[in-house]
Amino acid sequence: MKQRVPVSQIMTKVLIAVPTTKKLSEVNALFSDYNIRHIPVVDGDKLVGIISHNDILKIGFSHTGIDSEALNDIYDAYKLEDIMTKNPLVVTEDTIVKEVAELFAKQRFHSLPINDKNGNLVGIITTTDLINYLIAQY
Repeated sequence: MKQRVPVSQIMTKVLIAVPTTKKLSEVNALFSDYNIRHIPVVDGDKLVGIISHNDILKIGFSHTGIDSEALNDIYDAYKLEDIMTKNPLVVTEDTIVKEVAELFAKQRFHSLPINDKNGNLVGIITTTDLINYLIAQY
């Protein structure tokens, strides 16, 4: 296995990010449209949070059996800022893959936003990215 591989080599670089003003129903649609589970939340160019598909599912869980329009109304009763994880842990693009794996193993989350050395959001890494990397090593 390669040693000291920076996360920039395996991170997702084409990002879907949303502003804090985005409706929760629209965010939910992005999860389906792009088959993703985590979306960084930005205020201008600054990362302010991250939202997962599970965060949204928790809201709708007690409302199973209702139509999608009614469920979207329920979602939109919340503000994105109320649901997202604020000030998420961030790694830099030169963080070593092993360090990211250790963070995932110790924490209860499955994605990390990635900043460049200037603090700009440049990617995201998920446990799926990490697993795919490990599979490619064999």
